[in-house]
Amino acid sequence: MKTEKPELPDENAIAINTNDPIIEITKLCKSFGVQQVLKDISLKLFNGENLVVLGKSGSGKSVLIKCIVGLLKSDSGTIKVFHHNVTALTMKELGEVRQEIGFLFQSGALYDSMTVKENLEFPLIRLKANLTKKERDAKIEETLENVGLRDALYKMPSQLSGGMRKRISLARTIIIDPKIILYDEPTTGLDPVTSDEISILINDIQKKYKTSSIIITHDIECARATANRLIMLQNGQIYADGNIENYEKSTDNVIKSFFK
Repeated sequence: MKTEKPELPDENAIAINTNDPIIEITKLCKSFGVQQVLKDISLKLFNGENLVVLGKSGSGKSVLIKCIVGLLKSDSGTIKVFHHNVTALTMKELGEVRQEIGFLFQSGALYDSMTVKENLEFPLIRLKANLTKKERDAKIEETLENVGLRDALYKMPSQLSGGMRKRISLARTIIIDPKIILYDEPTTGLDPVTSDEISILINDIQKKYKTSSIIITHDIECARATANRLIMLQNGQIYADGNIENYEKSTDNVIKSFFK
């Protein structure tokens, strides 16, 4: 199941350059002891695209994106990000590439001892040191406005609902203006209404920030809402690659088990 040009998730035009892979993975393998989690994975993320990677728990989805940013070291294969082979970079070079990548952790990974403002200020101080305090404050307020939580500026993470924590985590991810965003199970643990809101927000961010994204999920509704293209992992391998319409029409039993 292949697609030459990814389908858009809605009627709004989004520029996707299918001639420009911003991430290119070739024959990626990763094992933990005797368990082989990823087996010869090859895929491309195109400039401007939302690529959903769908699969059951334990299929290797989260391991894949952790390998992309170097949080896990692959056993073999190549991972090119902005045409740099991240598997061969020094730590300094890898750090420079990471500055262009936002990573939304499944847990949110907010600092519990910091206010929302301090959580968002932290990456700005580290990665945007040229900004004045006034510019940082304006950037924080603008980013919170973009995720619909401007009034949460001085709240602590413990005062936030699950959906609000996810939004703040997403605000911290986009505040450095990344070119790529990696979403690790963005709707896990959320009720259906809040999950839908997060999916809408992912699409809004794609349009407003012109990001390219890999969205790891086992949530079919999130996949339907956000995917320009969808890859299904099965037993650590790519089982299918196409748009939502391809999957919905498929008679394959494995695919049908997801798209009931």
